Amino acid sequence: MDEVKVIVAHSERATLRVGDVFLKVDADQARIDVEVEAMALAPVPTPKVLWRKPPVLAIAAVPGTALARLGEPSTASPAAWAAAGAAIRKLHDAPLPPRPGRAGRNLDELAAELDGECEWLVTNDVLPAALVNRNHQVAEAAFRPWTPAFTHGDLQVAHVFVEGDEVTGIIDWSEAGQGDALYDLATLTLGHEERIGDVVAGYGTDVDLDVIREWWSLRSLLGVRWLVEHDFDPFAPGCEVDVLRSRM
Repeated sequence: MDEVKVIVAHSERATLRVGDVFLKVDADQARIDVEVEAMALAPVPTPKVLWRKPPVLAIAAVPGTALARLGEPSTASPAAWAAAGAAIRKLHDAPLPPRPGRAGRNLDELAAELDGECEWLVTNDVLPAALVNRNHQVAEAAFRPWTPAFTHGDLQVAHVFVEGDEVTGIIDWSEAGQGDALYDLATLTLGHEERIGDVVAGYGTDVDLDVIREWWSLRSLLGVRWLVEHDFDPFAPGCEVDVLRSRM
């Protein structure tokens, strides 16, 4: 009998692994709809959908190992990081999906959320005001016009799987949709700034590195409270709070 392994579990969703099958349990069926649709449209390797019976989606494991983990040094080769950049470029160049994704949120709403999160971080003494204010200034510069692309929307480094120097699969597509391409690149390189040159080399076109750094601050500021409230640790070495400190 295969062991049941809890990959992630919180009040919004849970993912279990049984052998080579992942079971994703999500009360919000809209997220599952987005995920299934995006995997069908994306021109990059994605998990195979085995079956779906709400609220559960069963998908096959992809081969290989995660490109890296946030807070841990990456052992993947520069060529593997470049391959990830090339895969992301292929995704961004694909025909647009039918709906906006997390990387395409309304900028006014995003700015209001940023203001609220920064106020919460300071009021509750979670982070020093000087740290929050500096990163708030950096993050605001990410609010600029951008051309919509097919974005993953949650392209954490642990969501990209490689085998040798090849990308074997990209997982967790529930935030996919039309959005800012640089948001994906920033999410992938969050906490792995030393790898951004490899990613951009594979991506194959000039990108504004300042905007990527601005998204690092924005994503980290918006993530700290959620992570704390869902029993994750943004204060772990190399994670979100360290990313914010690096902007000082």
